[in-house]
Amino acid sequence: MAQATEIKVRGYHLDLYGHVNNARYLEFLEEARWALVDESGGLEWFTQERLALVISRIDIRYKRPATMGDVLKIETRMAHLGEKEGVIHQRILRVDNEKVVAEADVSFAVIHATTPGAMPLEGELGRRLQEMMNV
Repeated sequence: MAQATEIKVRGYHLDLYGHVNNARYLEFLEEARWALVDESGGLEWFTQERLALVISRIDIRYKRPATMGDVLKIETRMAHLGEKEGVIHQRILRVDNEKVVAEADVSFAVIHATTPGAMPLEGELGRRLQEMMNV
């Protein structure tokens, strides 16, 4: 199951054509990823452990424009966990008609504040990330 975040499109999200600017979609996706970590109970633990999810790649596919007043639902789920990298899949849909506006696969690694390189996604860290797959 996916975590859902809703965002209403405001005027400052728009480009000169009256569509949501492509860069704003990245912000919408980020907001929804924060919600996934927060709602899964991981935010406090990640902070205490001085761990951070670092984005290494975003593959976004724009399907149709969103405009002023649209309410968008961002569905976010952990799609894959590898040895040191994971993938979060996200879909942005219009609430009124459930049409897909954009989809993205976001690759990430986890780093520690004092340790160079990506952390292995195992042990307690792996368990917590695995739990996010079931949110």
